[in-house]
Amino acid sequence: MDPATMSVSSSSQETIAAVATAVAAGQGGIAVIRLSGPVAEAVGRSVVSVPGQQLWDSHRVLYGHVMDESGKERIDEVLLLVMKAPRSFTGEDVVEIHCHGGLIAVQRVLERVLSQPDVRRALPGEFSQRAVLNGRLDLTQAEAISDLVAARSRRAAQLAMTGVDGGIQRRINSLRERLLDQLSELEARVDFEEDLPALDAVGLLDELQLVRRELEQLVEDAKRGALLRQGLQVALVGRPNVGKSSLLNRLSRRERAIVTDLPGTTRDLLESEIVLEGVPITLLDTAGIRATKDALEQLGIDRSHQALAAADLVVLVFDLSQGWIAEDAALLSQIPNDVPRLVVGNKADVQPLSTSAPLDDDLEAITPDVTLSALTGQGEEALIEAVLKACGASEAQGLVVALNQRQQDLAADAAIALARSKEAAEQNLPWDFWTIDLRQAIRSLGEITGEEITEAVLDRIFSRFCIGK
Repeated sequence: MDPATMSVSSSSQETIAAVATAVAAGQGGIAVIRLSGPVAEAVGRSVVSVPGQQLWDSHRVLYGHVMDESGKERIDEVLLLVMKAPRSFTGEDVVEIHCHGGLIAVQRVLERVLSQPDVRRALPGEFSQRAVLNGRLDLTQAEAISDLVAARSRRAAQLAMTGVDGGIQRRINSLRERLLDQLSELEARVDFEEDLPALDAVGLLDELQLVRRELEQLVEDAKRGALLRQGLQVALVGRPNVGKSSLLNRLSRRERAIVTDLPGTTRDLLESEIVLEGVPITLLDTAGIRATKDALEQLGIDRSHQALAAADLVVLVFDLSQGWIAEDAALLSQIPNDVPRLVVGNKADVQPLSTSAPLDDDLEAITPDVTLSALTGQGEEALIEAVLKACGASEAQGLVVALNQRQQDLAADAAIALARSKEAAEQNLPWDFWTIDLRQAIRSLGEITGEEITEAVLDRIFSRFCIGK
């Protein structure tokens, strides 16, 4: 990327600093404060007092203390790492100060750093943005680092590492090169058609549509990959005391809900974060939906209705020992039609499947999608398989590369542009018309990797990153 495209906020003439690790009271043995820019080393020398004859060489760790402005009080005992350009994350001079974790020590050290001349606080994602602008990373690698930090499961982390290793970049660049080859053939015919052999229009169109289909597959894979990154919201719903909370406890492997024999125990939404086969899932144990005059319980029921509408999947639990009754059927009818649902018969250890037949002659018979016992764990694996299948998450297990939403949208734009080239061929339009859509597809793919992108777009992308990343 041409350095002239660098935005003011990412100018290499400024030195930036921020805490690069999570900060919380009482948490973390160490914290890292990162500086990047021309005066990074000078700031490190000014802020950190290093005893003895330690060498300030690149990629060496130094020991010392951060001193206050008077030079008399020690703020913290630290390690300092110097990484001189271009052998650093950003490609600039980088200094990292490793201090004690928590809150106070970290903030005091950062304040000392920011008090130095020509140093300012880094903007969100600015370190990664500089790495891209300086050619240390391509845009897909920088975005993959963000995904890796935010990963909620091992499978999501594995997909992110594919991006960090350049897997997305290689895949997109390969497709873009194929399109550039075809564009060069077309442009040659536009300018020198009389001097060149006739173009194989059928072969060219076939190649464009092959690339289009590969892009469409990437878009479909991206939708499944989003499940691994973002996770699913699964709402558990059912009459009071059918075992929803027991099921939540069974799946989450820890007591997150109070389980009693009294109806209406759950008066609000209870959440449990779990990972099923690599897919992060937020289980929402809803308040038992029923007619009530209790204002507090009614508030929980209202929230349950909201959870049903927003869920990726609704699991309706009923009591096999009592059979399928009118209240169960009423709950089933309240699940929005566009939300996938599973009907689960619980307490299989108490009564056989046949009791799922309705006790009321006016009700239709129903066969549960899964029968289980939340108490003993019987049927648990079948439930997990059914949940993943109902949400389409089971198809995400074999993914190697998964684009994020921004990349997915651009890949879809490129595929649409290539589809228009087929229309141009069918209408026997001149080569000029083919090149318009082909250039659009190439431009969209270039935006994915950062080959063709504006300052404003870069700033918008990295503004979503964490400060210090």
